Amino acid sequence: MNPLFTAQILTLFPEMFPGPLGASLAGRGLEAGKWALKTLDIRDFSSDKHRSVDDTPAGGGPGMVMRADILGKAIDAAKAGADPKWPVVYMSPRGRKFDQAEAKRWQQAGGVTLLCGRFEGVDERVLEARDVEEISIGDFVLSGGEPAALVMLDAVVRLLPGIMGAAETLVEESFESGLLEYPHYTRPQVWEGREIPDVLTSGHHGKVAEWRQTKAEEITRIRRPDMWSSYVRDKKEKV
Repeated sequence: MNPLFTAQILTLFPEMFPGPLGASLAGRGLEAGKWALKTLDIRDFSSDKHRSVDDTPAGGGPGMVMRADILGKAIDAAKAGADPKWPVVYMSPRGRKFDQAEAKRWQQAGGVTLLCGRFEGVDERVLEARDVEEISIGDFVLSGGEPAALVMLDAVVRLLPGIMGAAETLVEESFESGLLEYPHYTRPQVWEGREIPDVLTSGHHGKVAEWRQTKAEEITRIRRPDMWSSYVRDKKEKV
């Protein structure tokens, strides 16, 4: 069968993939052909005997910069085997924040091409010339884009039909309704003197739903004021 989603990875370390995505539910989906993963070694597009891909930064400074000519050829090769709808993304601390909406966009596009940078970064010209988007998973710096790519792809792959099982599992998760998720409990009824809230064992589905909604709102308001403000604004606009 044709995969529901294809991830293309441009990297200096193809051996880092699928990594954790080859295990558990994502791994079973990959093995079953529900999604596909392709890696392109950026060094394969170098023309010298050392397979070098970087050079010193123009204007001086520490570190090295990945070359536009080599990355341009690598991106072109990836695009040749991709659907035009697939975004081309570079993992960058200066990019816009990756979120659930972005994960859904990639999933609905049917694929994505991810450029994993190394060293001090990549030549700005290749980002401009190839319309590469910049995405960040947070305000911190990694040694390379590969760990970020794994995180983002995990968020996308779990949205694919048949990966997570019951569709209801996805509907009630954090960020799906604009709120963080409510607390969860399971047996035993009492653990170290702490009991499961009575409403959850009452058998009254309406009261359970109301409790969960209240808790989700409370947690979001306290822990993520930014999300809470957006949630309140959206509710007012729907009235």
